[in-house]
Amino acid sequence: MSNLPSSNQQQQVTYFIADLHLAQNRPDITACFLRFLKNEAIKAQTLYILGDLFEAWIGDDDDSDFVATIANALTTLSNTGVKIYYIHGNRDFLLGQRFAKKSSMVLLPEVDLIQLYGQTAVVMHGDTLCTKDIAYQEFRKKSRSWWWQAMIKSLPLFVRKKIAANYRKKSAAATSMKSQDIMDVTPKEVVNCLESYQSQLLIHGHTHRPAVHAISANGDKAQRIVLGDWYEQGAWLKVTPTSMELMNKPFK
Repeated sequence: MSNLPSSNQQQQVTYFIADLHLAQNRPDITACFLRFLKNEAIKAQTLYILGDLFEAWIGDDDDSDFVATIANALTTLSNTGVKIYYIHGNRDFLLGQRFAKKSSMVLLPEVDLIQLYGQTAVVMHGDTLCTKDIAYQEFRKKSRSWWWQAMIKSLPLFVRKKIAANYRKKSAAATSMKSQDIMDVTPKEVVNCLESYQSQLLIHGHTHRPAVHAISANGDKAQRIVLGDWYEQGAWLKVTPTSMELMNKPFK
């Protein structure tokens, strides 16, 4: 369980982001993210990145200028006193301790229970909630295994880049063939998650459908907050001791 720092009591703000899908061919997203770190996140106590910060992650040995720029920006934010926590997504699950250290981030388990200004909240990427997407769940199980990851990481960097590019094409094609129902969360799985952690608040990304859902769990009212993606604008959840607000900002 991660806890919010108590140092900057005058700025009791926590941000949550997910599904930025940063990539070299989308400099507009990167520029928006860098502005967010400089103008918004710097005012916070904590920043939670709930997966898919990158469009694809081929390994911590990626020494491109693009990756270095992101790592340096996150470290700059951390050096101001902002705590940065990271949960893997379905696109960047190979991100490891090497890059986390370089970026001054703390890696969290795929589901974590946090203390959010007196309220417990379950945070996760959200892909495990989409249980109707059987093909993806089967791939997820395989790709999280130690042997599969060891095999991929043993390949040369240029080979991994080709594999990642090919996977993105196949993923886009497969997604276009799936119904909206299959790609959304399974309501029962949401309730099961909240009840297993005895919490009334769930925050996640993955589905790219930003909204605040009123639901029931543990015999009481509960909320599921879905973070927005960054394909067309910046998007984040701003939480203070008295409010929770989904926000977005145009790229320009």
